[in-house]
Amino acid sequence: MTALPTVAIAGATGNLGHHVAQAFLSSTFRRSFQDIIILTRSESKQSSDYASAGAKIRKYSEDDLVPVLEGVDILISAIGPGGHHFKDSLLKTLSKTSVTLYFPSEFGVDHYVHTFTHAEWDAKKRHFELAQKLIPSIRVCRVFAGLFLEDSIGPWFGFYTAKNKYEAVGSLDQRTSYTSLSDVGRALAVLASMPPHNVPDQIHLSGDSKSVAEIAEIMEEAGADKIALSSVELQPFRASVLANPSPTPERYLRFLMGEGLIDHTDSGLNNDNKYFDEFQGFGKWKTMRHLAEDTKGKPWADHKWDM
Repeated sequence: MTALPTVAIAGATGNLGHHVAQAFLSSTFRRSFQDIIILTRSESKQSSDYASAGAKIRKYSEDDLVPVLEGVDILISAIGPGGHHFKDSLLKTLSKTSVTLYFPSEFGVDHYVHTFTHAEWDAKKRHFELAQKLIPSIRVCRVFAGLFLEDSIGPWFGFYTAKNKYEAVGSLDQRTSYTSLSDVGRALAVLASMPPHNVPDQIHLSGDSKSVAEIAEIMEEAGADKIALSSVELQPFRASVLANPSPTPERYLRFLMGEGLIDHTDSGLNNDNKYFDEFQGFGKWKTMRHLAEDTKGKPWADHKWDM
């Protein structure tokens, strides 16, 4: 009988990483792995909670990462934007370990189709190029989830719920893909339970794909007041953003939404939900309607950003 794999998760105390750890430690997926290892700089209440749930906690020193990856078959990096140096340090260690499957810290939009530069996405591109050079024998799977469902229907993307106004960049009918944080975690658990040679080198997830107009209708049905819809022209908005660079991606993401470059459907960039829909026990994806019902149609209504 083939031994179950051991998985290590870096960044498990972050926004996404917490949901990833929860998925692996859930009753649905825990039995698929020998051990779930949480990599941490120092012990915390959160790491203690993971230990109580059955995880093993390994403290690491960035100067010597080989010991914390001893016996690890699968490494998941959920490290945020501030940790690019550590991501590269982990990557440079992998050739000295037993890791056979690596999930780099992507989990957002597929920035490999972009025609412009941005520091955050450029760092991810360099990391992937480094992986191709340093670990050619290790399977690398990049998971693109689009926008996170719970974090996206807010003013930073033109959804001014407090003012009952939604503003699209480009067409109000252009769809964008949204995936729940918990569904990203569950998808990773499914992929990690597969033989490494069966894991695709990239995955496009779409918990739900909806346009600004469709989202407004869904929110109104769930309890929001009447939402006024408007749009700004795509090309002038795009040109303005590129002429005035910013370190955070929100403004870039708004014109990418309008360009259809966050549409993870078969008619868009592609969709790989089939890998998970066929997995017994995965369940259903969380949709925009679920978010609307959970928030009574008013997600992030307390954020009163100016127009």
